[in-house]
Amino acid sequence: MRLDWFLPALRSNRPGNRRRYPGRIRALGIRMLPRFLFSDHDRMRRGWARRMLVWLGPVWAAAPVRRGIQSCCLITFLVLFFWVCWPYSAQPAAPSSGWIPAEFDYDRATVRLLAESADGAAVAEIGKTSTVFVTDVSSQRTYGERSGNVAGADASDGDSAIRVAAAGEGTLSLDLSALSTDQIDELSVSAGPWDLSSTGPGSWPRHYATNLEQREQMEAEFFLIIDPLVSLSTAVASRDLVWSLTAAAGILAVCLLIPRGFCGYLCPLGTTIDLFDWAVGRRLQRFRVAADGWWVHIRFYLLLGVMIAACCGVLLSGYVSAIPVITRGLLFTVAPVQNGVANGWHQVPEWNSGHVVSVLLFMGVLGLGLLRPRFWCKYVCPSGAVFSVANLFRLSERKVDSSCIHCNKCVEICPFDAIKPDFTTRTADCTLCQSCGGVCPTHSIHFTGRLDFVELKTPNDPPTHETALGRRGFFSAAVGTGSALAGGVLSALAINGGTSQAAQNLPVRPPGSVPESSFLQMCIRCGECFKACPSDVLQPMGFEQGLNALWTPQVVADWAGCASSCNGCGQVCPTGAIRALPLEEKRYARMGLAVLNLDTCLPLAGREACQLCVDECTAAGYNALEFVQTGTEIDALGNPVPGSGFLSPFLLPELCVGCGLCQTRCYGINVAERKVLDRSAIVIEAGEGREDRMFNGSYRELAGHRMDR
Repeated sequence: MRLDWFLPALRSNRPGNRRRYPGRIRALGIRMLPRFLFSDHDRMRRGWARRMLVWLGPVWAAAPVRRGIQSCCLITFLVLFFWVCWPYSAQPAAPSSGWIPAEFDYDRATVRLLAESADGAAVAEIGKTSTVFVTDVSSQRTYGERSGNVAGADASDGDSAIRVAAAGEGTLSLDLSALSTDQIDELSVSAGPWDLSSTGPGSWPRHYATNLEQREQMEAEFFLIIDPLVSLSTAVASRDLVWSLTAAAGILAVCLLIPRGFCGYLCPLGTTIDLFDWAVGRRLQRFRVAADGWWVHIRFYLLLGVMIAACCGVLLSGYVSAIPVITRGLLFTVAPVQNGVANGWHQVPEWNSGHVVSVLLFMGVLGLGLLRPRFWCKYVCPSGAVFSVANLFRLSERKVDSSCIHCNKCVEICPFDAIKPDFTTRTADCTLCQSCGGVCPTHSIHFTGRLDFVELKTPNDPPTHETALGRRGFFSAAVGTGSALAGGVLSALAINGGTSQAAQNLPVRPPGSVPESSFLQMCIRCGECFKACPSDVLQPMGFEQGLNALWTPQVVADWAGCASSCNGCGQVCPTGAIRALPLEEKRYARMGLAVLNLDTCLPLAGREACQLCVDECTAAGYNALEFVQTGTEIDALGNPVPGSGFLSPFLLPELCVGCGLCQTRCYGINVAERKVLDRSAIVIEAGEGREDRMFNGSYRELAGHRMDR
């Protein structure tokens, strides 16, 4: 088995050198592509392709396949984060207007429509749908509900009986055979114009959910679920088999063939660190440290501490795992710029102490590159330590044959300090990046099966001065292991203690969140839910609930309400801390309960009329607030005085889901704009009896039982 996909150093075919024959891919390329792209080994002249790779850098020239995969993975990660999770381009589906019935076949129950005044884009969009609802503008009647009646407020999303039979340029043929005879008769005498829509009148909006579904050709949280430390630590902390364990097992299986391939090829944090080292680190050499200090095994001790804390029920991996670190770092540094430029800087939520700590952590990870290139990846990253442990079961490895001339080029280019002074391999560190193979002038380096033997070079030549674990090494390992064990246990005790003290005032969590204790054990603090939230109602917590709740999502209803057409937070959660609910379930998921302040609510306090919260709740489709007459004065005869009192809001708790739209409206108008209140008179509160937090089951059925009571 050979796994050589590096670009071998240019070497002449003169006598004494082993002639290297072109591989099948290169031979095919020479036949099909211009000859100037390829190097001339006889004349020792670089081809145009090799010259371009040399211009990009020595690692590009040595291992272009690895660099290409790295670049593609970083670009993919950025696209998933900044485009797939970017909800602000979603708009509610608008009906296509201006359709005129041109030819009606009563026997076949079909009609051909002409788009005389319909918008071209709307015509194309309607042509892509399979079913539509038809509204006769002259009579304002809508047809298409499968029950056979005129579609009403309870029409389901896209559940239409009118089928699009054919679509052409500016024309559309509809099959009306599923409608009742009376409806067909009514449409047959209509002269139009007709409006066509993919959803029925009064149907629940779903533009944000649909937008994410259409963009998510690859799971938005893909890189998070293939970070094995995320899944392993979450499963241990929550005592549950989280769904992303399958992806973690898959990437670990792949890395048995390509040891630490995640670190060398896939990890976007590693590529970002490479870019930082290229742009900044190489220009600042004064902080450089040696490659053999006490820090070389930090990642193993950090991994041990994280897993010990997970065994105690506390999830620390979100603070130090590779992908959550870069996801959260970009969320708090670049994402606000994207939001501000696109939507206005007033749409960017204010920072808290948690933002500052996260940005400092991210900058610290990059800044470690001033000590040594890729310092984080080599010595600190606990996600990399998981793969280093998996390297014990590797199926392939780097080998050096006896033609090695001790030129040291492989040691100089290795990004992971995986090559010993005698040019053999530190197998726990090697990522099979193959950069060393591309610079070897004698082609002595091979990447092959673990059990494939070649004429290997003599080990310890030149002497490595590396010995078996001695007294000093044993003492260092004992101190490191003891510190990791103590750190994990003490961190768990400190965090659990702080959480129990702060548990009196529970934050409002996203819809579909699991019970609070399990939520804290499963939330990886990656920030994906914040990025997918179209209204920024989800914002990261600071230290108000203790360290265990740091960076976890909470609903900030003073800022915005939860959009009724969005279920993005659950769809992008990598661990199941927020359940991936279909929109039909999410609309019934109760995350809190609105509480009216009888002393400050303007009509309830008898100050003035106000119906902001009722209007907002009705417009959203929840109808959990209605009016009652309060403050009515009574004359001497006991009759109500006309014009006295106010229509005041009254909450129907069985219908309220805690979306926060009412609080947002009250705060935005009465507090921020008019300044007649110090705080919103209606607020969303969580806690027992005010929220539904379940691992499984139907929120819709639960809401039905609640309304029956």
